[in-house]
Amino acid sequence: MEVQMNNKNVKIRLENITKTFGKVIANSNVSFDIYEGEILSLLGENGSGKTTLMNMLSGIYYPDSGKIYVDGEHVNIASPRDAYNYHIGMIHQHFKLVDVFTSLENIVLGIKDKKMAKAKYAREKVKEICDKYGFIIDLNKHVYEMSVSEKQTLEIIKVLYRGADILILDEPTAVLTPSEINTLFAILKNMRNDGKSIIIITHKLNEVMEISNRVAVLRKGEYIGTVSTSETDEKKLTEMMVGQKIELNINRSLPNNPKPRLIVEHLTAKNKYGLNSIEDISFTANTGEILGIAGISGSGQREILESIAGLVKLETGTITYITPKTHEEVNLRNKTPMQIRELGVRLSFVPEDRLGMGLVGNMDITDNMMLRSYQKGKPIFVDRHTPEELANKTIQDLEVVTPSVHTAVRKLSGGNVQKVLVGREIASSPKVLMAAYPVRGLDINSSYTIYNLLNKQKERGAAVIFVGEDLDVLLALSDRILVIGEGKVRGIVDARTTTKEEVGLLMTHSNINKEGE
Repeated sequence: MEVQMNNKNVKIRLENITKTFGKVIANSNVSFDIYEGEILSLLGENGSGKTTLMNMLSGIYYPDSGKIYVDGEHVNIASPRDAYNYHIGMIHQHFKLVDVFTSLENIVLGIKDKKMAKAKYAREKVKEICDKYGFIIDLNKHVYEMSVSEKQTLEIIKVLYRGADILILDEPTAVLTPSEINTLFAILKNMRNDGKSIIIITHKLNEVMEISNRVAVLRKGEYIGTVSTSETDEKKLTEMMVGQKIELNINRSLPNNPKPRLIVEHLTAKNKYGLNSIEDISFTANTGEILGIAGISGSGQREILESIAGLVKLETGTITYITPKTHEEVNLRNKTPMQIRELGVRLSFVPEDRLGMGLVGNMDITDNMMLRSYQKGKPIFVDRHTPEELANKTIQDLEVVTPSVHTAVRKLSGGNVQKVLVGREIASSPKVLMAAYPVRGLDINSSYTIYNLLNKQKERGAAVIFVGEDLDVLLALSDRILVIGEGKVRGIVDARTTTKEEVGLLMTHSNINKEGE
């Protein structure tokens, strides 16, 4: 099912593209067109082959079979340099920038053309690009000084400077504020109107509907069809993605007799440069409640959760845990993570870095489940039966795509790694569940499964602290939202009565009044 665009030239044609990794079929006979002067969204569940397909278009992978046409010409794209030669540039979710270099140095890095590599020429050309599309960039600023949106702007300008007419953006709005998303969309529309072809990989259906001309859908590596955005809706797109009707509702229940479980007061911690990563952070997490934490990426969300988990050394502050039965107040300050566990305080932590902190890539799913329970076994003979049961239950409940429970975690797709991690943490039935970006990289169906699992933890009386990137989800899932910026509390708002715009303003401005707890 291919929807044609009248009076538009075909810029890219994919014809029967197939790619396998061992026995896993990532893409199977995928064929569709991308037109000049359009924004095409690429949708699909985890493991549907979206990123693999775009990696072939950008020269990172090479197809096993099939053909790629650019402007009607059959081409071989065997490297990113080949892709640039055909005016194709990809902006990855994890930016490919050198932190200690300036914007200008990153833009000209690796360019062999002597004229284009010269700073004076580059400044002039970049100014033309910025004036044409509406970018704002400081060419003398170092990458390590930049916000996420500034880095993304730099990446887009970098590929445009190299002559890209076809741009692929992987989850471009994942860590942007509402105002930054509006700015990005305005720029993308200017580029589209100038004849650029733009492909967006995203999980945010509301943004797909807002920005796209057409939507191409993949399911389990196969091409399902392309539809005009004006002729579809979020529900229809979801049904195309998963092959069945599903309900996209976050079933937020009212807090049932909420009581303080965790009281955080005046937390301050420093980063490796000796600067405050969080400063004077105070809040209360209640039983039977989801407390959302909103903030621009790098504002201190991770440090707050790591402080509670005993992973960060604090300069000042107290973390008071109130035990469920005796109501005894226990100060977690300066206790090791193991000491916190030995106290019977179940703090489950879904970290931002899945394989860096959450799971061991070379271990299989069962062994990763054992990381939370191995100490209950005897020194030599560790109980493997219970973790294997948990692994099988997680695979079934969260639909983890894996050959078996004995598959090394590093061999799974990013989304399936995330499912294993979240499943393990939720299965421990914690009294306090801290979830940092638990749906990052997950498709929409899996994401809603996780949201409803978090709600179940709340309903059973856990205090849930949820750090997310999508403000729409934060508003729909949370009971209260703690807004932070530059490591400081900017405000605490009622998620049921606030607006996305209000939260976005709090994230980016400091002259606000806190709501009392």
